[in-house]
Amino acid sequence: MNTPVPNTKIKWLYYFIGVAVLVNFTGLFTPIMGVDGTLYASIAKTMVQRNDYIQLFAYDTDWLDKPHFPFWVTAFSFKLFGFTTWAYKLPGILFMMMGAGYTCLFAKKLYNKEVGLWAVLILLTAQHIILSNNDVRAEPYLTGLIIAAVYHFYVAYTRNSFLQLVCACLFTACAIMTKGMFALIPIGGAIAGHLAITRQWKQLFSLRWLLAGVLILIFILPEIYCLYRQFDAHPQKVVFERTNVSGIKFFFWDSQFGRFFNTGPIKGHGDPSFFVHTTLWAFLPWSLVLFAAVYHFIKTGIKNVQGREWFCISGALLTFLLFSASKFQLPHYLNIVFPFFAIITAQYLYGLQSAKTLTILRVMQIVVITLMLVIIGLLHYYFRPDEFSWQIGLTLLIWLGILLLLPRRFADLDFRQTGFRTIIISVVVNLYLNLAFYPSLIKYQAGSQAAMWVNIHNPGRLPVYQNFAIGSHPMDFYIDPSVTNIYPDGRTTLPTTPFIFYGDRASAANLAAKGRQVQILSNFAHYPITRLKGAFLNRATRASTLDTMQVVLVK
Repeated sequence: MNTPVPNTKIKWLYYFIGVAVLVNFTGLFTPIMGVDGTLYASIAKTMVQRNDYIQLFAYDTDWLDKPHFPFWVTAFSFKLFGFTTWAYKLPGILFMMMGAGYTCLFAKKLYNKEVGLWAVLILLTAQHIILSNNDVRAEPYLTGLIIAAVYHFYVAYTRNSFLQLVCACLFTACAIMTKGMFALIPIGGAIAGHLAITRQWKQLFSLRWLLAGVLILIFILPEIYCLYRQFDAHPQKVVFERTNVSGIKFFFWDSQFGRFFNTGPIKGHGDPSFFVHTTLWAFLPWSLVLFAAVYHFIKTGIKNVQGREWFCISGALLTFLLFSASKFQLPHYLNIVFPFFAIITAQYLYGLQSAKTLTILRVMQIVVITLMLVIIGLLHYYFRPDEFSWQIGLTLLIWLGILLLLPRRFADLDFRQTGFRTIIISVVVNLYLNLAFYPSLIKYQAGSQAAMWVNIHNPGRLPVYQNFAIGSHPMDFYIDPSVTNIYPDGRTTLPTTPFIFYGDRASAANLAAKGRQVQILSNFAHYPITRLKGAFLNRATRASTLDTMQVVLVK
């Protein structure tokens, strides 16, 4: 065990945690990115507009894909603050901050205070965590809920506390009502993995866990009730292009296990190496340190099984391996184990004493830092963000100066020098992305841009329609108060003129061909901004990748 660190060095950790928290909030006001973010925002908006918190609707029909919990939380935020970008993002970011707090508490219990603080810093500066706090989906909620559940299960196990067990089960139930039954894997994997590896068989087969199962089942009854009301009680409803769909069965099986075995209505194509190379960029700038930490943990842990904690490695690796074996894979799935990754990485850094290893670490992270700066420099050179101002440039220069000067306060062979350098580069990169790149990128999301334009230029409050074939969830959410979809099967009856229509040029021309008088009000450049390609990122070739969307007045 290392000797206690001076209080002055601890103070630097608190300072940088404050900075990391602020960086995670810098995307709060950037318009929500589609497809998923604006879809979820639209579902919660519909909840509030219909005053119906039992049924979920999207595409003007019943929606069965995700459970209710994040929609309930978002709808509550909308009720308080209105249908705004920040009201949608704020709850997710707060749940992530809760997760950071529990990461600190858990690491402090397992190791010590400084490891807990470093774990928070590593978590809040990991690239995909900051990205997920801008592009908010279910993952910020799930990440916070899972680490909270694991912490309370750990305390319940060590203190034999019923109250802690109830708290753990409540957080677990909320996690299940956020993403489905797979939320049990990292939670159960962390607890059961540690007990099994350390051969605590009496604890592993304690009746405490049976009680926990009963409590979790009780706490998820609201979700089961809502699914029954919307789907099981109405077998005539057409869902996934068929009838007799059980929402309860989908919740317990098809939504997660059906995807894993590729037998459910939503299918994918898995790659066993997907999450390995995803971790390389998603956990930047800490990914290489993480790989070294996992290798070192397993290597040394085998020699001292009873003397180590196995919660973090068990919860993380079990989830990682199962996701890798799954046929349905997306990068953000991995976020839920980032608190475990952060603790593993933090305890590894804190325990480093070998001068050779510290030198290798220092060189390795300098290479990572340099590459990240080069990538951001190239992105800026080719993309040329419209939102880049002199204030942003000055802020980045100040932080680059801190990158050069601050680490010199620590010895070359003190891991803190390398650690603070790594934190600073994450701050620089993500300030650039959240303040310049994403605000410029969102200008090419035509649906949100058109909706904001219509809200200002529709004083007569004419009804707004859009073509469902090229429909836009950003338009659904940002239009005030709502937009009606025109379906290709003709089930939508066009209103009496005049009305406003949003769609591509062909859709507007089709209205004109049917004898409608069409007046173009505004054109909007469009690109699917969540699927970036080089030709779009290069300002010189961008025009060739853009589609034109139109807002027209139909008379």
